Amino acid sequence: MTYSTAMPTPPQKLPLSAVVITRNEADRIGRCVSSLLPVCAEVIVLDSGSSDDTVAIARALGARVEHRDWDGFARQKNAAIALASQPWVILLDADEWLEPAAQQALHALFAGEIESADVWLLQRRTHWLGKPMQFGSFSREPIERLFRQHLRHADVPVHEYLDTQGHVVKPSRIRLEHDTARNTQEYREKLTRYAALWAKAHAGRRGGAIRGLLAALAYAVKNLILRGGILDGASGLAFHREHMRYSALKYRLLAEQER
Repeated sequence: MTYSTAMPTPPQKLPLSAVVITRNEADRIGRCVSSLLPVCAEVIVLDSGSSDDTVAIARALGARVEHRDWDGFARQKNAAIALASQPWVILLDADEWLEPAAQQALHALFAGEIESADVWLLQRRTHWLGKPMQFGSFSREPIERLFRQHLRHADVPVHEYLDTQGHVVKPSRIRLEHDTARNTQEYREKLTRYAALWAKAHAGRRGGAIRGLLAALAYAVKNLILRGGILDGASGLAFHREHMRYSALKYRLLAEQER
């Protein structure tokens, strides 16, 4: 009996452009880009002025790297999408990546139902300081990251979202991993910036400590109790505590802005 020594043919790359926006992500961009290269026809990194090795690492791996001065999350992502040459786009942040099982699920989707929707929801799992969330909304958060190339984000300053009005949106089983923070202080500073942007965008609404406390309590009830986030133990509590602080901070900054 003879056996073939030929290597198996690698899966064909999909008609899919991966786009990533970056700035000083040298410690994470390699994992992100490497997880996209096996499945995507092209990987595009739109950098906004990194002073570390982000650009060099992405180019060395085979990504196409372009520069654009920072102009807000939504506009930066829309500019990256506009560079895509393929009919479908998958959009990742530098701190996100696809595991092999997700790559296989992506191939299966393109081999079957891909054309039955305009947007496919990926299931994002957040990791807090190295530990993946197993319970609650952050263990399987549906996000609009796989879509037809002509779609764009609404022009909002924070919590940008894909404008899906009039389009078909369906859930997928593709899991997206998300390493949300390098350390607690960095994450807190990021949420503080988001809170300031939120307060600016919601000028004219009522703020104050009481409204902030109620928002934090509502967050805790929804995410720790109703959605089971408390089952993630000390790590989960530490993560959700930062978001409770963020919920309260938004309304405090809104009140300060009014004054």
